Amino acid sequence: MKKQIGIVCSAVMVLSVILSGCSGKGTDSAGSSASASPSVSPKGSKLDPYKLVMVYPNTTAKDLKLVQDELNKYLTEKINATIELKPIDWGAWNDKANLMFTSNEKFDIMFAASYLSYNANVTKGQFIQVDDLLNKYGQGAKDTLGPDWIKGSQINGHSYGIPTLKEFAGGAGLLFRKDLVAKYNIDLNAIKTFNDLTPIFQTIKDKEQGVTPLVQSGTLNFTGLITGYSLDALGDGYGVLDSDSGNMKVVNSLETKKYTDIVYQMRSWNQAGFINQDAPTLKDDQLYNLMKAGKGFAFAVPTKPGKDAEMSTQLGVELVQKDFIKPQTTTSEATGAMLAISRTSANPERAMMLINLLYTDPYLINLLDFGIEGKHYVKNSNNILNFPEGITAQTSGYNPGMAWMFGNQMNTYLWSNEDPNKWEKFKKFNLSSSKSPALGFAWDPTNVKNEVAASGNVRTEYNAAINTGTIDPVKSLPIYIQKLKEAGLDKIIAEKQKQLDAWVLTQKK
Repeated sequence: MKKQIGIVCSAVMVLSVILSGCSGKGTDSAGSSASASPSVSPKGSKLDPYKLVMVYPNTTAKDLKLVQDELNKYLTEKINATIELKPIDWGAWNDKANLMFTSNEKFDIMFAASYLSYNANVTKGQFIQVDDLLNKYGQGAKDTLGPDWIKGSQINGHSYGIPTLKEFAGGAGLLFRKDLVAKYNIDLNAIKTFNDLTPIFQTIKDKEQGVTPLVQSGTLNFTGLITGYSLDALGDGYGVLDSDSGNMKVVNSLETKKYTDIVYQMRSWNQAGFINQDAPTLKDDQLYNLMKAGKGFAFAVPTKPGKDAEMSTQLGVELVQKDFIKPQTTTSEATGAMLAISRTSANPERAMMLINLLYTDPYLINLLDFGIEGKHYVKNSNNILNFPEGITAQTSGYNPGMAWMFGNQMNTYLWSNEDPNKWEKFKKFNLSSSKSPALGFAWDPTNVKNEVAASGNVRTEYNAAINTGTIDPVKSLPIYIQKLKEAGLDKIIAEKQKQLDAWVLTQKK
């Protein structure tokens, strides 16, 4: 997410496009950390020096080099390796990552996700199979994750990416500015339907000059997120499964009631002036900047326990959360944040050693996620974090907001504004989720790659404008659907149905 996309992290990002120094190194335990068995790996002194390159989507923090230097001191001691952190802006990710692949650029580890063409990259051989590496050098990560996480992220029974231990399910909703919710005595618990938001947005529009009631971007928009988490994208969102339907029929998401209900609501809100008019072209970081500047009231996000506190820390604005979708676990969610090893890596073994440490070593994961103690954060005796005096989320030299992206998130420290029971709530959230009947199914688009490419061009033309209510769905949605059909959508759905049916048969054996 940033997970969203970046943040924008999970099945939703597929459908949203269619339709977000520590003491005691290596021994400090994070708040309520998950236990893990460390895997056996050679001591650093017995290994030849090696430089690891890790590529991931994010902005380049001002103090990135300082944090990288601290990581290198520690990793040299642990596995005799250094690391080059190579962030790529989310907006440039697809182009730059594809260029790295086509040019055979040497790197070792890459962030991978269902919404960043993970399946396609595996099919093309860009990421190596890591079954043996995981058993030999990643046992700590494997034990931490458990069989459900491992199985849910596999393709044809093999592992190509190691999933982040975080929420195992996805929901969607809105984050609201806490000050305005209090100012107008808004009862978020009283919101039961999308239409219940209309008078709230009207109040903000009428009484808060210069504040947009619902700030949206081309990818972080209410239509895409709500629809995305209501359906199983089955990989790329060209043909989806409605888990509530009681069958395994692949359908066009744009023709489902779940999509049309909200897209017509969005058009109504747009015409009422509740949505920023540049929404189709607005980037996620620009959306966040509007919220930081106090120019927005609410925005859509993938939700999980404590999402409001997490984003409050990232943006420096107090936010409160309203969930709209019951959490669902899909293959896209299980593959919503992973680390994969590149086929161009000269030392996949060392890459797996590093990945393993991100699940078993609290010092390392907190250094990568939050930076240097005393400079980027301060920590009390209970391992609760705050910014140092005089430093804010906006002024910190290292506040990447990427804890959800790597390793064992439950080994990360909590911030002072977060619920101390956050990780226990995560466990309950995961257990309470409904499981898609297609959990574990991995879509292979090879046989319809031309149709997928052509459909992508149509998507680019219509998707964001319709999803944000910028153009009238009564007129434009039928045209959008027809152009997708002309691009080969029906052929894609037929191929996906064929593969899904075959997968179902394997599950009955």
